[in-house]
Amino acid sequence: MTAEYKVQGDVAVISMNNPPVNGLGYETRVGITNGLEKANADPAVKAIVLTGAGKAFSGGADIKEFNSPRAMQEPILLSVITAVENSQKPVVAAVHSVAMGGGLELALGAHYRIAAPGAKIALPEVKLGLIPGAGGTVRLPRVLGAETALNMIVKGDPVNSEVLAGLPGQKLFDKMAASPESLLDEAIAFAREVAAKGGELPLVRHLPCKHPQGPAYFQFARNMVRGMAKNFPAPEKCVDAVENATKLKFDDALAKEREIFINLMQTPECKALRHIFAAERAASKIPDVGSDVKPRAVNKVAVIGAGTMGGGISMNFLNAGIPVTILETKQEALDRGLATIRKNYESQVKRGKLKQDKYEQRVALLTPTLKYEDIADADLVIEAVFEEMGVKEQVFKKLDEVMKPGAILASNTSTLDVDKIAAFTKRPQDVVGMHFFSPANVMKLLEVVRGAKTAKDVLATVMAIAKKIRKTAVVSGVCDGFIGNRMIEQYSRQAGFLLEEGATPQQVDKAIEKFGFAMGPFRMGDLAGNDIGWAIRKRRYVEKPDMKYSKTADLLCEMGRYGQKTGAGWYDYQPGKRDAIPSKLVEEMVEKHRKDQGITPRKISDQEIVERLVYSLVNEGARIVEDGIASKASDLDMVYLTGYGFPIWRGGPMKYADQMGLFNVAESMKRFARNPNDDAKFWQPAPLLAKLVAEGKTFN
Repeated sequence: MTAEYKVQGDVAVISMNNPPVNGLGYETRVGITNGLEKANADPAVKAIVLTGAGKAFSGGADIKEFNSPRAMQEPILLSVITAVENSQKPVVAAVHSVAMGGGLELALGAHYRIAAPGAKIALPEVKLGLIPGAGGTVRLPRVLGAETALNMIVKGDPVNSEVLAGLPGQKLFDKMAASPESLLDEAIAFAREVAAKGGELPLVRHLPCKHPQGPAYFQFARNMVRGMAKNFPAPEKCVDAVENATKLKFDDALAKEREIFINLMQTPECKALRHIFAAERAASKIPDVGSDVKPRAVNKVAVIGAGTMGGGISMNFLNAGIPVTILETKQEALDRGLATIRKNYESQVKRGKLKQDKYEQRVALLTPTLKYEDIADADLVIEAVFEEMGVKEQVFKKLDEVMKPGAILASNTSTLDVDKIAAFTKRPQDVVGMHFFSPANVMKLLEVVRGAKTAKDVLATVMAIAKKIRKTAVVSGVCDGFIGNRMIEQYSRQAGFLLEEGATPQQVDKAIEKFGFAMGPFRMGDLAGNDIGWAIRKRRYVEKPDMKYSKTADLLCEMGRYGQKTGAGWYDYQPGKRDAIPSKLVEEMVEKHRKDQGITPRKISDQEIVERLVYSLVNEGARIVEDGIASKASDLDMVYLTGYGFPIWRGGPMKYADQMGLFNVAESMKRFARNPNDDAKFWQPAPLLAKLVAEGKTFN
């Protein structure tokens, strides 16, 4: 059983014990109902305390049961809550640390609730594309009022117990404990007190539930939610469910809540969000690096290069309270980098995002230097220098000389061979790729590149430090471009072919942005700098002469149109503004190129644009998994959701392909392969994709 039963005098204590957060899995649910039955049958027991062992009251559903039949095996949570309500002896929920989702719904079924200060209280189901499904939308409005409850349910964010306890007229908590340590003793004493009173046991379901403005308030709430979450159905359904709680009888509102919950479970948005929830946790697990591999201590960090990337990388560690020494070769570059870091922090202070004392603490952790000897005792050093192998060679040979034994040597390279970089040292086991995305202090993604000789404890350390600096870390093997940039190259090639065949930059961008991308490929090129892609293509022409590209991007760069930094790229830009204005010059260049190539432009639908761009990511992604560069398809989804602006409600490119049906995706690819202006070889479905289609399986 994962619920322990003990009797302390005349009070039975049922403690959920399913680490780490006492998820309400099948065994835990059985344990609670068995405990209730036992307590009610024992004449010596006068009252019952329900609590959670360890670090939580309960975090809600057990993620190990997601999408499994056990989640619906009786007693389901609704049945457990009914058993709590029907107990003939008073049940006191002793809430501490975390009471979220089903955990909070369970507490709401108890006759009384006592909470420890600092407990995080939430109904976060909306973040999985759902509404609460075990009475949360019907009970919470009865104890906090419809408005406060709806705000909590729609946002899904945790609120501290003492904040909720301080609200006027709240009936969520009958009592606040003095401290988490005294909670159980106080709960037992409170249980004895209420048992001694006798009388009818109070139930949340019997409390009234109304809103003074009624339909007008809920319509206003609905309009607000539609504007803020137009691509997600769950928030609006939260409004419907809470309104039902104010209009219908309790059991009718409960039945409606369950109906909405079950319907939302089948929506693509809910499936995508649940996939992301699981994929984020799976990304941190490396198949051959178990919990027995202990990370190295990282108490000091060094960063080589004080440019945009170096400064942003440094800020991540400063924000986490880790001292950073930042190294540059010239005083002017060092001063400029330090000024940028300060400016970024000062901007946060001005906007009220950072307190002055925190700003001062962070800046105090930063040490500038021009000498390699000053970083010798760092536990982790990250180079963020120019993306050229010769420059990396100089840096890593120097690091090999000066860094202490056991220091981790990391490269922020976005495309270069980490194994070659490791070979510049006599300690390749300590070398790893840590590819941050720009702006490094903002973007969530960290590609962790595992070299052939990278030690397991180095990987474990980097994954642990990623968590500390609040990054989503995804492990990649060594290949040109790793996961993200290897896939984006195919996406960019398709954008070029679409242009040659008759589309305009603005049509391609608008189509993919309507699909949900944060930015289309041409706007993205202008923002990043078109000269970066040009440099990669020049290398490709030598290394892979048979790889086909549209020449339009090269012609654009030959015109000096590198993007926003030059005031002109695929679009025109006005000084000081980022608005992308369609360019007559670009239109003329593309038209001339089509004539030179003998291409007759055709009308291209938005659907074709989206399919070619997204399915190019999918096909290359399938090859990456097959090559062993990524251990699982969901890792690719995490890369694209956290680093490349893929729409969250679609779950990432591989999950989106699953939802569209892999047979349909492969058939579209075969159709694209027949296009004489495209790359027929690329569009042959990757062997992994073809295998999954043949077996009727999915990537995830």
